[in-house]
Amino acid sequence: CLCAIPKSSAKIYPLPHMNVVKDLIPDLTHFYRQYRSIKPYLMQKPEGESKVKKYIDPSGKPRENLQTIEDRKKLDGLYECILCACCSTACPSYWWNKDKYLGPAVLMQAYRWVSDSRDEYAKERRADLEGPFA
Repeated sequence: CLCAIPKSSAKIYPLPHMNVVKDLIPDLTHFYRQYRSIKPYLMQKPEGESKVKKYIDPSGKPRENLQTIEDRKKLDGLYECILCACCSTACPSYWWNKDKYLGPAVLMQAYRWVSDSRDEYAKERRADLEGPFA
């Protein structure tokens, strides 16, 4: 930012509704535990069962997962999240039910993996998210 902010008008606070470790540093342990619960990584079936198209290298080994341009575009806007927790800590549903409700950041990341054409466990991922707080 190149804009000067007058000293008297700027107030900085830690993320709301989070325990503060020190100064402005919130304890994000619960937030990242929720993030881990959605298994935020590509999951594929074993080689013989997988239906994902793969690039086969000259030695005959599958190397890369191929994805159409259209399938790739479906992920735009979903992978840019830096997991800062600002949206989750600003969400009243998360304030009142953070032990059960995953919050907007984690739910968006869950959708990112469900909508990825290279992931073969979308059905299982959706089943894991079932419930009144998902």
